[in-house]
Amino acid sequence: MDLKIKLEQLHQKVVGLKDQIGTEEATKNAFVMPFIQILGYDIFNPTEVIPEHICDIGTKKGEKIDYVIKKNDEPIIIIECKHWKENADAHNSQLHRYFHVSKSRFGVLTNGIVYNFYTDLEKPNIMDEKPFFTINIEDIKDSSIKILESFTKKEYNLETILDSAEALKYIKAIRKEFEKEIENPSDEMVKMLVSRFFNKPLIANRMIAFKEYTKKALTTSINESISFRLKSALSINEQIEKQEEKITTTSSIDDNNESKIVTTEEELEAFQIVKAILREKIPSDRIAHRDTLSYFGVLLDDNNRKPLCRFHFNTANKYLETFHNGKEAGEKILLNNLDEIYNFRNQLHQTLENYNI
Repeated sequence: MDLKIKLEQLHQKVVGLKDQIGTEEATKNAFVMPFIQILGYDIFNPTEVIPEHICDIGTKKGEKIDYVIKKNDEPIIIIECKHWKENADAHNSQLHRYFHVSKSRFGVLTNGIVYNFYTDLEKPNIMDEKPFFTINIEDIKDSSIKILESFTKKEYNLETILDSAEALKYIKAIRKEFEKEIENPSDEMVKMLVSRFFNKPLIANRMIAFKEYTKKALTTSINESISFRLKSALSINEQIEKQEEKITTTSSIDDNNESKIVTTEEELEAFQIVKAILREKIPSDRIAHRDTLSYFGVLLDDNNRKPLCRFHFNTANKYLETFHNGKEAGEKILLNNLDEIYNFRNQLHQTLENYNI
């Protein structure tokens, strides 16, 4: 089964169980062990996944790491776990000590929901202070899944991961600094940009003004870029819909529209994904579907006035239309694959709430 689907299923389990998980041990059993299993490691094989592995640290004897994962009898990942309510960023000192005496190149600190991956990019055999990669089960991104695949038993390759780890670390750091500059431009950033067109000295008053100008310029540029892409996508979609409407109108004169409707396996598969998401909130018998020439609709209580979402799969590009902003304000999102529907769980749940469910 696809890694993303397995993670989505784990997320549903976390959502359903976490309020009943009262201890760190329960967090490990309910959340962390399934995660390790998803990566392809045999949690029932004590030579591959070793729980409570003893790791003597200096004069401290009997110190234990929650899990050590081995491949070809060599430790490749050590995992330290916390209760799901604890911050996964706040307890890396213990993992840091374990990492120092372990032969593993990767350490993971987790609360069963957030998984922080560490290595030793700065100094050999000394764990870096910050993780190079983080994945959050409650906010799964396709880019994160691709990175996580390299840690699976099937795909694991030390050199490949280390090569990408450095890039991930610095890309993350650069992005963070860029976001800081957008929020509050530094003197250096302002001087660098302004010096290219303003030849006068930047005295204190001018610096204050240009900082504000820079902030507005950066945010406006980003927002306009996003808006332009959205408008382009919507414009293309509107043209396609007009063509579809024209075809639909013409064909209705010659033949019964229903005979023209073909429900595809992709549409039915997408419906099952949406149904699985919505079943977290309502019984499955309240989730219906109707296919039309223009779109495949998912309805609440088989009521056309209560659309939950629509699939526009009859063109080269596939779109999911959501109604979380109201049934008169449908929002179309381009899908690269059907699994991406899982990314819009919140929007689908919000649509239900709009109908007072």
